[in-house]
Amino acid sequence: MIALSMGLIAAGGAGVAVLLLQVGHRTEVVTVVRDVQVGQVLTEQDLGKASIALDPAMKAVSVDDLDQVVGKRAAVELRPGSLLAPSQVTKHSLVKAGEQLVPIGLKPEQIPATTLVPGQKVQLVHVPAQGESETDKPSDSSPKTLTGRVVKTSSAAPGTGVVVVDVATSAADGPTAAAWLSAGTLRLVLAAPDGR
Repeated sequence: MIALSMGLIAAGGAGVAVLLLQVGHRTEVVTVVRDVQVGQVLTEQDLGKASIALDPAMKAVSVDDLDQVVGKRAAVELRPGSLLAPSQVTKHSLVKAGEQLVPIGLKPEQIPATTLVPGQKVQLVHVPAQGESETDKPSDSSPKTLTGRVVKTSSAAPGTGVVVVDVATSAADGPTAAAWLSAGTLRLVLAAPDGR
């Protein structure tokens, strides 16, 4: 019995030692040390290092890969004190060749309850201005639409609550969208998740 008890105590001690080693294992990861806007190129001054006990389920950029993220663009807005994940950076420009950026101001009642995020597909819809006659159009005709992609969304402006959404459209559609916006006849609609 004494020998059995001693064996159990030894086994328990070994288990505790292994657990402490696992908990004490720390990983060197990349952190964000200052605000980085969507599309901004990352520099070494934007990033820091930290040694943490990292949950295997969490994805963070290793310090060994720091050189691989410097010079890439932020795919989302980055905040100081957060860990940098691989999915938060991209080597691609958020506005591609052949596209134009259209800033669209949305009043509080026009902002979708669903959070607008970079890369999200949207439709720019032309709606008749107040008092505009639609008598020449067939009653079953669909409104004109343009496709776009969210690049960045601002915070709500103090007082007015207006949110500005930067939308990338084709170069051919950019002037049309700007004209609709100027006339107050443009509305932004979320596209289906699969883009159809």
